[in-house]
Amino acid sequence: MPIFQLLLVAIIQGLTEFLPVSSSGHLILLPGLTGLEDQGQLIDVAVHVGTLGAVVLYFWRDVKIGLGGLMDLACGNASTPGARLALGLIVGTIPVILAGLVLHVTGLSGAMRSVAVIGWAMLIFGIVLYWADQTGADTKTVKDWSVRDALVMGLWQAIALIPGTSRSGITITAGRKLGYGREEAARLAMLMSIPTILASGILLGADVVQSADWQAAQDSAIAAVFAFGAALLALTLMMRLLKSVSFTPYVIYRVILGVVLLIIAYT
Repeated sequence: MPIFQLLLVAIIQGLTEFLPVSSSGHLILLPGLTGLEDQGQLIDVAVHVGTLGAVVLYFWRDVKIGLGGLMDLACGNASTPGARLALGLIVGTIPVILAGLVLHVTGLSGAMRSVAVIGWAMLIFGIVLYWADQTGADTKTVKDWSVRDALVMGLWQAIALIPGTSRSGITITAGRKLGYGREEAARLAMLMSIPTILASGILLGADVVQSADWQAAQDSAIAAVFAFGAALLALTLMMRLLKSVSFTPYVIYRVILGVVLLIIAYT
């Protein structure tokens, strides 16, 4: 694959994975609107690994607490902060794994990769994000995250399997409606991305590992590195901006892009 396309895919994935604008939707649109060759599942796995590295690095303190919590859970102690965080991440990931397996086995995931679906998802869930951000309370922090809240956010996260929805956007939407502040909802959404991206990477990786070759491995490594850098930049900027800016700019972008895509799809 040309180095330019590798860099383009990596940068798009890195910049959009953690912003509430749908990375999968943008990656599907890239070949559809530009005429470029579809990057394929192997590159998709590689750029997801890159973004996974970025979120782990940025939230390393929380990741260490969660890893320690796994040990506590294994020992039968679910009362520590780390154990509660780990349990919440496990519970919140189950719905998207089950829904993802169903779509993968039935082939419905491929059927939804259309400009019209992405356009409607961009528009509808952008408006839902605005509603949740404007009406949600600001009373909870990560310390208040319960198994019930994790399950609710996990169920919402499963909706993100519809291209154009945005995994981070829909989980932030759920977090805001549950009463978490903007930074807290985004923090939980980013932490929930770790097991989710890991699970999707394993699922996709299992399908392509047998067909991988040396050139494909090189392309994948390049894509992963640049996706890591772009994701770390986007994540850092978004978390800083949330101290003073709402999610409205992302909503405006989603609505405009959604309308444009629907015009393209139906004309």
